[in-house]
Amino acid sequence: MGRLALVAFGGNALLRSGQRGTWEEQRANVYEACSALVPLLERGYDLIISHGNGPQVGVGLLQQEAGARLFDLEAMPMDFCGAQTQGSIAYLIETGMDRALCGAGLKRSVVSLVTRVEVSPDDPAFGNPTKPVGPYYPEPPAGDGAVYRQDPRGRGWRKVVPSPRPVAVENVGLVGRLAREGYIVVTAGGGGIPVVRRDGVCEGVEAVIDKDLASALVAVRTGADEFYILTDIPKVYINFRSPGERALDSMTVAEAERYLLEGQFAEGSMAPKVRAGIEFVRATGGKCIITEASQLGGGPVCGTQITV
Repeated sequence: MGRLALVAFGGNALLRSGQRGTWEEQRANVYEACSALVPLLERGYDLIISHGNGPQVGVGLLQQEAGARLFDLEAMPMDFCGAQTQGSIAYLIETGMDRALCGAGLKRSVVSLVTRVEVSPDDPAFGNPTKPVGPYYPEPPAGDGAVYRQDPRGRGWRKVVPSPRPVAVENVGLVGRLAREGYIVVTAGGGGIPVVRRDGVCEGVEAVIDKDLASALVAVRTGADEFYILTDIPKVYINFRSPGERALDSMTVAEAERYLLEGQFAEGSMAPKVRAGIEFVRATGGKCIITEASQLGGGPVCGTQITV
């Protein structure tokens, strides 16, 4: 049995800064990200892939709004848009992974699961929505019952939704079993479709789960040995883009928590990745590395490792 790794694709695996997000751009980016995983597969690793979906959900919400405004179509809720993007991005990853495997002469099957992730209905995040989603507006739309906040960069008003913590991942046992049987499993896209359980039944809620925290939960529950969080820089920095900037080869859980308290890592960027790494290492004692995809070469993986 090979070692099991969960690799969380960052947003740049799908969409790069300055790109429009066309089908061809995203397809090329995903193929590059999938090709970077080939060295792990060549070393006999079993593999689970998770991914973000923020820009794609944003486009989906714009499409829903345009359909409602122009054609009097009923707009679908956020959990529906999350499910749509999980499927479409998984299709991109399956295609990119097939191409990468074929080019390397490897034979593995890729399977994707549309994943519901349970959150607590009592999570305090539901009383304090913070996650911006969808288009910018010159003024907050009236009458829809949503919460809007002004963009700090002056781009207008934007809807905000809760970002509750993930507490359970549907079918996570199946994910682990398939991965251990040699399938490459794509799961928990965009942090999963947020659901709450009422009377034994899961119902979708309007929220966004942090994808890195959801990925860490999948890694813990599947017994992953290693957790890779891919971003657009090769290492984690303190004093980033400031005097005294320093790249970190490693940091202990205690050091990482201290840096978080100091505000060294930006929210919505590196901070959630570090928190996810802390949760995985604390729960498993396994290896978590935050790095960029190009560092997953044939030799020792470069990046920042979080240790006990």
